[in-house]
Amino acid sequence: MEGKIIIISAPSGCGKSTIINALLQRGEIDMQFSISATNRSPREGEQHGVNYYFLTDDEFKSFIAEDAFVEYEEVYPGRFYGTLKSEISRITSEGHNVILDIDVKGGVNVKRMFGEKAVSIFIKPPSVATLRQRLINRATDPEEAINQRVAKAEYEISFAPEFDVTVINDDLSKAIADVDSVIKNFIAG
Repeated sequence: MEGKIIIISAPSGCGKSTIINALLQRGEIDMQFSISATNRSPREGEQHGVNYYFLTDDEFKSFIAEDAFVEYEEVYPGRFYGTLKSEISRITSEGHNVILDIDVKGGVNVKRMFGEKAVSIFIKPPSVATLRQRLINRATDPEEAINQRVAKAEYEISFAPEFDVTVINDDLSKAIADVDSVIKNFIAG
């Protein structure tokens, strides 16, 4: 039996990676992480084929031309992220569920493409002010990048109604439990 597709999207800094990692570490759900492709440089400690498939600009554009992505997005000018079709097929054809950590527009597009074979979950911050503070506390981006991310987040939050479920991350343990419950119900259904 083919695996199902779990889509988790959120504005940057809303905790989607933290939630996904917590669920994967629990190991209660048969799901494998879909590794996204990007043309950005690795951050400290990130590895090719583990955190992302780090591609050059030319490699990424070549994959776009070959229609090799289920979704891709120019998230910021010149900065691309995408999910390779081969990555989804590799995991689901082995009977495992695949979990996608993708941007909001990508999440909407993948849900449209796979329909009932996918569940889409939107992680929302309690407020934009809270999100700004989280990004500042994370200390991985300069102030200009934080301002860019917050402006983008305000826009991305408008897509929440297009997702199957919205989880507000104002309490991380509750958000993890809520997402866990949504995924288990979807897989069981």
